[in-house]
Amino acid sequence: MFGFNKKILAYFDFALLLLTIPIILLSWHLINENNSFLGDKVLVYMFIGFLVFVVVFLIPIQQMPWLIISFYWLNILLLVAVEFFGSTRLGAKRWLEIPFVYFTFQPSETIKIALILMLAYLISKNPPKKNGYGVLQFLKFSFFILLPFILVLKQPDLGTSLVLLLMSYGVLFLIGVNYKIWLILLVAIGFLSPILYTNLHDYQKKRIVDFISKEPDYQVQQSIIAIGSGGISGKDKQEATQAMYQFLPIATSDFIFPYFAERFGFIGVVGLFILYGMLIFHIFSLSREDEKDDFLKVVSYCVGLLIFIYSGVNIAMTIGLAPVVGIPLPFFSYGGTSFITFMILFAILENILAFKYKFVYNHSSFSNQGP
Repeated sequence: MFGFNKKILAYFDFALLLLTIPIILLSWHLINENNSFLGDKVLVYMFIGFLVFVVVFLIPIQQMPWLIISFYWLNILLLVAVEFFGSTRLGAKRWLEIPFVYFTFQPSETIKIALILMLAYLISKNPPKKNGYGVLQFLKFSFFILLPFILVLKQPDLGTSLVLLLMSYGVLFLIGVNYKIWLILLVAIGFLSPILYTNLHDYQKKRIVDFISKEPDYQVQQSIIAIGSGGISGKDKQEATQAMYQFLPIATSDFIFPYFAERFGFIGVVGLFILYGMLIFHIFSLSREDEKDDFLKVVSYCVGLLIFIYSGVNIAMTIGLAPVVGIPLPFFSYGGTSFITFMILFAILENILAFKYKFVYNHSSFSNQGP
């Protein structure tokens, strides 16, 4: 007979959900008033997301290193499968078709979870020394980072691949790598930049050139108009002409931030920034719950960086400060895959925190198991 232990509630971090729910509800309100059909689908995604949250929350991930390793390599195999069997849309091969159910699956989403868990496992198994990781350990981590990066980049999906890269090496920077390694990397990147640029796809080069040398394209121009027209306090639904008359493209997805700015104005934007800032700061603060728990540190750093990168790039591209890429605003842009991915990551965080009374984590937990 299953018995509920009240210690779970004592260690459960309710602040994480309380900071996220207002963002989710604001998103649903905007999407629903723009397109009620999509609004209904958001409710379905929310239900599925919270159901997945509960299931993942109950999985003792830290006690199952074999699951972490298997999940990572399964996602690598799925990324390889995309290369041979993936379906192509708008010139990109990123999806696998699920037989008989007419759904598609995007492995570049689940690889984020797999990579985070793999880094947490590897770092907790071998925590950094006083002067940080040396060359050999850094190269070992780089292998597990660059493998999915290259596979996602080949799809091509430059946005997601760069997110994986920035998140992973950002975590290594926070955890601790010898400063000489970073200096060598910076010099190497400077010399290799021309070669990397020449190997980009033509449309990727065009985005960079257009961003640097031309006026903002139509999408960004309409986005800037929408943000500016919101004024101090925003407009009523009927007066939000940029979205209502469809001047603003994909107002419920990648360009939902300008729609929000038009509806709620400068005051609303400041409030949204505060919500995201508090959420990111809180997630980073979870890394200090237990100084000896490197697994918790890595997961909290990764999730915090992921939300920071996604929100920063999305907002920057809508105001013309970054090239337009398919990066959603976390918990805000329409899309079930992104929402469920972040709910899984939150469930993993909550699992690590809530079950500390049951599983006292230490650096030797995985000492006898390796990839």
